[in-house]
Amino acid sequence: MIYLDQAATTAVRREVLEAMWPYLTAEFGNPSSHHEVGEAAERGLTDARARVAAALGVRASEVVFTSGGTEAANLAIKGIVLASTRGRHIVTSAIEHPAVLESCDYLERFHGAEVTVLPVDADGLVDPVAFTAALRDDTALATIMYANNEIGTVQPIAELAALAHARGVPFHTDAVQAAGWLPIDLHTLGADALSLSGHKLGAPKGIGALAVRARIPLEPVIHGGGQERGRRSGTENVAGAVALATALDLVPSSVARAGEVAALRDRFIDRVLSTVPDARLTGSRMHRLPGHASFCFPGTSGESVLLGLEARGIVCSSGSACAAGSDEPSDVLLAIGLTPEIAQTAVRFTFGSEITEAELDEVARELVDSVAAVRSLG
Repeated sequence: MIYLDQAATTAVRREVLEAMWPYLTAEFGNPSSHHEVGEAAERGLTDARARVAAALGVRASEVVFTSGGTEAANLAIKGIVLASTRGRHIVTSAIEHPAVLESCDYLERFHGAEVTVLPVDADGLVDPVAFTAALRDDTALATIMYANNEIGTVQPIAELAALAHARGVPFHTDAVQAAGWLPIDLHTLGADALSLSGHKLGAPKGIGALAVRARIPLEPVIHGGGQERGRRSGTENVAGAVALATALDLVPSSVARAGEVAALRDRFIDRVLSTVPDARLTGSRMHRLPGHASFCFPGTSGESVLLGLEARGIVCSSGSACAAGSDEPSDVLLAIGLTPEIAQTAVRFTFGSEITEAELDEVARELVDSVAAVRSLG
């Protein structure tokens, strides 16, 4: 099997499993308990927080562990806007993850927020001029994703964050897809808050983190015992935190191969566009995640192409796993100007630094046959 759906989830790395194991066995304690077992867990949690903070370029006290990227985005958006004294206006884009857009919608429906949703161009890029024009004196938050999960487009986050700060507006970025390939240091990006998900990085599902600057007021959205310095109640997932820290420790080895992977990606894209009739690349060719290639194949059904590829031992996807089961065309693909009919022919290939040229060559060959077989059925 060739697995090309890493934007949906990655396998847990062996190093991560080994690092987690003590906190699932001998050091299983509740880190809030004041006895030897609990204190051992607390030491593990403290060490994990420091390592995550180092990877993100923040203080340990600015890291909040969550259940994943969705919760981290919810906490960032709801928490910052509800605590803001500027107002209740939010600026975001049309291609954000549902965790972001649904959080904005919730604030609009129940807390009187006003949301400006910026369009994107045909490559999925936000226009910095339009972004600046959307910022207002009452803007409580601007939230723009770092890299899109469906089309792979990478936004100019440092530029957008600087523009937001020029108007005194806090800036959050959903870095779930970017982590592992691109810089996620908040100093480099200029962001005030950044959300992560462990299972995109070789950690298990069920752990994520929000890095948020101490100067940014944050209203908790989960209430209880006051864990995570009162910002996210609930007994901490110590093993998950250790897993996330370990996965982030391993990121530099993947980043070191980013250029090589991008070269393989470009070769794969060129081959698909030259051998599959009418194939269309989605997303930016230049500003793109290294391990991401996504296409539309007019005259097919994306799901039928996927089934054909899976029968040939190749696993990929038609888009966001978070929209699984939906018969509606992707909002992201509609936002970049595709018709509903074309959008429903989408196929996405996402891979890590372990991919080989031979594997991608095999995928390209099988894709030609799979698309032709679907089209022949009319």
